[in-house]
Amino acid sequence: MNALCQMTGMSRASYYRWGVPAASFPVAMEIRDAMQQIALEFPAYGYRRITEELYRRGFDVNHKRVLRMMREDNLLCLRRKAFLRTTDSRHHLPVYPNLARDIVVNGVNQLWVADITYIRLRAEFVYLAVVLDAFSRRVIGWALGHTLAAGLAVSALQMALRARQPAPGLVHHSDRGVQYASKDYTDLLKQHKAQISMSRKGNPYDNAACESFMKTLKYEEVYRNEYRDLADAYAQIGEFLELVYNRRRLHSALGYVPPAEFEHNGGDVR
Repeated sequence: MNALCQMTGMSRASYYRWGVPAASFPVAMEIRDAMQQIALEFPAYGYRRITEELYRRGFDVNHKRVLRMMREDNLLCLRRKAFLRTTDSRHHLPVYPNLARDIVVNGVNQLWVADITYIRLRAEFVYLAVVLDAFSRRVIGWALGHTLAAGLAVSALQMALRARQPAPGLVHHSDRGVQYASKDYTDLLKQHKAQISMSRKGNPYDNAACESFMKTLKYEEVYRNEYRDLADAYAQIGEFLELVYNRRRLHSALGYVPPAEFEHNGGDVR
């Protein structure tokens, strides 16, 4: 075949295209249509996974071509999520040592974890603050708002305190963000005789439970919806948190039971 290509001046790729009936090659528009459907069904897929899925759907196309077509169709830009920094630890407020890593959690209201993330609306970003009970991974407090001001995190904490009425000694863990180090937030914790714990600088693994929850929230709720405005986001995210995540979603770390059921059973998953 190499000799034939040299004699004719034809490349190997051109030889294969010439030697195989044209009907056996997928039409470019069919590939593009399938590729776009896959990108919508699986927003987290990169070009390599989309290539594999195209193979599964009967398209013989390599990953380089898929990458080129995705660039041409602007699918790479469509699928990227804008990154907004929600943690600002460049402040001169007091920070606290990490107490959470030494705790063996065996019941509710021993360790709470808190974090903040952003939510994209049609024309703006809003911010979600959450508080989870580390024992059950249950969302016990949350607040959604337009700004990253400390009041957002305080509102989520107030919801958790009203719902749980924790006894003195609760450990509250967060990152070193200015919202959690603020006087309003730390004073509220001290009023309820809670111990304050913060992650080590630049170490997201210290708050792994919240990081895992945020990933679940984004992939199972936020990326599947397009919220019109703050009120729409509040209603839909609230339903997901209270009715789906807390009460119906099976959690692998809890023996595949929902957080509310895990708490009801006292942590017994049998």
